[in-house]
Amino acid sequence: MQSIAEKDLGTPARTSAKMVTLTIDDREVVVPAGTSVLRAAALAGIAIPKLCATDQLEAFGSCRLCLVQIAGMKGMPASCTTPVAEGMKVATENKAIADVRRGVMELYISDHPLDCLTCPANGHCELQDMAGVVGLREVRYGYEGANHLKAEKDTSNPYFTFDPSKCIVCSRCVRACDEQQGTFALTIQARGFESKVSASQDDPFMDSECVSCGACVQACPTATLTENSVIEKGQAEHSVITTCAYCGVGCSFRAEMKGEEIVRMVPNKDGHANHGHSCVKGRFAIGYATHPDRIVKPMIRAKISDPWREVSWEEAIGYAAGELKRIQAKYGRDSIGGITSSRCTNEETYLVQKLVRAGFGNNNVDTCARVCHSPTGYGLKNTMGESAGTQAFDSVMQADVIFVIGANPTDGHPVFASQMKRRLRQGARLIVADPRRIDLVHTPHIEADYHLPLRPGTNVAFINSIAHVVVTEGLVKEDFVRERCEWDSFEKWRALVGDPKYSPEAMESVTGVPAAAVRGAARLYATGGNGAIYYGLGVTEHSQGSTMVMGIANLAMATGNIGREGVGVNPLRGQNNVQGSCDMGSFPHEFTAYRHVSDDAVRHSFEAAWGVPLRAEPGLRIPNMFEAALDGDFKALYIEGEDIGQSDPNTQHVTAALSAMECIIVQDLFLNETAKFAHVFLPGSTFLEKDGTFINAERRCSRVRRVMKPKNGYADWEITQLLSNAVGFPMNYRHASEIMDEIARLTPTMSGISFDLLDRLGSVQWPCNAEHPEGTPTMHVGTFVRGKGKFLLTEYVPTNERVNVKYPLILTTGRILSQYNVGAQTRRTPNVQWHDEDRLEIHPHDAEERGVAEGDWVGIASRAGETVMRAQVTDRVQPGVVYCTFHFPDSGANVITTENSDWATNCPEYKVTAVEVTRVSQPSEWQKRFQEFKKTQEALVQPDVFVK
Repeated sequence: MQSIAEKDLGTPARTSAKMVTLTIDDREVVVPAGTSVLRAAALAGIAIPKLCATDQLEAFGSCRLCLVQIAGMKGMPASCTTPVAEGMKVATENKAIADVRRGVMELYISDHPLDCLTCPANGHCELQDMAGVVGLREVRYGYEGANHLKAEKDTSNPYFTFDPSKCIVCSRCVRACDEQQGTFALTIQARGFESKVSASQDDPFMDSECVSCGACVQACPTATLTENSVIEKGQAEHSVITTCAYCGVGCSFRAEMKGEEIVRMVPNKDGHANHGHSCVKGRFAIGYATHPDRIVKPMIRAKISDPWREVSWEEAIGYAAGELKRIQAKYGRDSIGGITSSRCTNEETYLVQKLVRAGFGNNNVDTCARVCHSPTGYGLKNTMGESAGTQAFDSVMQADVIFVIGANPTDGHPVFASQMKRRLRQGARLIVADPRRIDLVHTPHIEADYHLPLRPGTNVAFINSIAHVVVTEGLVKEDFVRERCEWDSFEKWRALVGDPKYSPEAMESVTGVPAAAVRGAARLYATGGNGAIYYGLGVTEHSQGSTMVMGIANLAMATGNIGREGVGVNPLRGQNNVQGSCDMGSFPHEFTAYRHVSDDAVRHSFEAAWGVPLRAEPGLRIPNMFEAALDGDFKALYIEGEDIGQSDPNTQHVTAALSAMECIIVQDLFLNETAKFAHVFLPGSTFLEKDGTFINAERRCSRVRRVMKPKNGYADWEITQLLSNAVGFPMNYRHASEIMDEIARLTPTMSGISFDLLDRLGSVQWPCNAEHPEGTPTMHVGTFVRGKGKFLLTEYVPTNERVNVKYPLILTTGRILSQYNVGAQTRRTPNVQWHDEDRLEIHPHDAEERGVAEGDWVGIASRAGETVMRAQVTDRVQPGVVYCTFHFPDSGANVITTENSDWATNCPEYKVTAVEVTRVSQPSEWQKRFQEFKKTQEALVQPDVFVK
């Protein structure tokens, strides 16, 4: 447990080889050059009063409370904006200083409500604290004159209230929005007495450009900006540091608690991935944990047409295990399997794959990374030797050229995007390759040097044309390639991409990107200094997803942009633990750390640890499970925390496969789309109710700490353990830390990781072992993990999914800031006030041709199916391309995506679906069936199973 308040040193830290010695209140202090007097004093244990200063923001010098006297300097300078100097002598306390500070505080208090006892910040208000520190006992100016005490509150935002009557115009909220978030949504409007904080053009917060990251709320020293949860519940009593369960950034938070009740989530200043910043999801969208839809009692039924029956945990586990054993006895050992989830902890996913391999006796285990980043693992493993990104997030601050390919950081990875934008405002150059104009292309104080709007499905043609410029214009870093890479493989690759058929001019008709722009971008990346590539699902979710990852790795190696700060190949993982779920051996062909099941030495080490023989042949991937189910060979599935009924492509094919199985066991929080086809429902636990670890997109392993008792009675790993024991494979862990200890013993890249280490260091990036006892921020330094980097051939093979007269448009899919993945969590929070349905973005030209106007209902038909959404007419998409999100099950986004998939990994080609769009006046036939089935299934659940 932590104390509520984090220590604030007043101004940000400075790093310098030069140290400066000064005297503060007759105490000698040594700090790095560039440090402020305010911070130097704080480091020496001397507290100087302050209001506008905080170590999360650059000094501003507006409040005039941190005034000091410095020998040889006139007046009283602000200590926050005054840097230390060698031999400086500072006085922080004397009568003259005290008189000035009290006078300043009188002015603040004379225009401030005197309602401390009823104020939500009472006892946690910096203004209140400073009034006490400076010894304010009276206000001489009275309260009769002009003031702001009757200013109206803005309660438009569902998560926080803006009360301008309490505002001291310190600008901390404005600066937080500018410096931390980079949205520039707030400003100080007018001058003098009329000065006030304004969102956008004096709009309500909800109507402004504010993205509700909460940085302004956290920065506010008074109750001007206050979380509604604090207003309703009062101040917290204690806090626990844990890790966010949303995207792959892996932000560290202090869960502030009142007993077992969460008051608020506050981003942890010491969080190595987020440095005290957050987004609307991680900071605010936690209401799903106690939402009335949450199921906390086990249920079973024989058929999906039967009502669910609430049962004890013993009966539910016994029934599930009995069905699994019955089915294996009848249909064979390979007739059952399991699916792990990227939303669960490492310890939980490890136990599920262990249960499948050792308890079920087969390798039929897969994970949701199959449908997102499996090509990342394949492509990076084969080129560089490790299935993970190369850098820490902080590395971006050393980048000179940032190349974003098929990713939308501001929506998908917003906290990292804020850091990226900070670097871009400092002068780094930006290249964006995306069919759609994402926000990053043009945002306050940032303009991409190149936006390359390639056609969906032409990624490999595009990356080869970039590479063509590099190899034909002499931009290869040959010394790096000769020293670090296999020269023969490079020569073969160079011959391929150097072929005139891959020139930007030849590829322009394929990719749709002007040749001059491709050449300019290639030259900038290859010659602009440190070049860092960041990519997302727009790279992997293609029929050539693995090829494209290889192409990116080839390009980075050819230009020498690997193995140091500021460069690298950086996959932006979508979910909180998608990296970890892969690391834990969730793929059917691999144990932990991506070691093949056919490797005798590796397999024998697991056999010795687990005490059972293990199969040397890979098991079924998720698509293979579906096909086997439809063929009658695959009959039972244990699914922990994954909703394949909504998330996987060609929904009707998936639900047909689910319907063909005899026993589906779903372990989750809600009756999701998969659970509606289930026979056993095991209620899961949220990240707030468990101990464990997540691994984020930068390979950072961080602790998840239990802050409240599981409302269902068990953490998810305990449920898997109960099931394993019931099927006859004993597990006897007493705490999640023991599971991590076993993972460390069996996994060379994680042999040094333990809960004790994470508690001491805060987090650590693997590899973490004897060679790297405190982790590895940058991979492939000096040499590649595989020894020599290997260039792989990346021939462009057009996708089979083609447009034609019947389907003339290409649909691509993506995410939006306020929602997350299938929306199971965020749809059950006020985040729906920003985005309450999936919409189809369509270019004005295509809309006009079809008679479609903004807000019209449109039918979207593909070779796989049809659905209906509301249209959003926008030039964000190019003519011929339409785009939608996939967060709402009734939108049916994956009803229309096809089963086309990556040649190496079966990752679905979500980003390329040929469709036609027409105006309609009613839901699709699938949507009508979906709604009817949904109503029927929900009616079969008894109310007693839900959270109270």
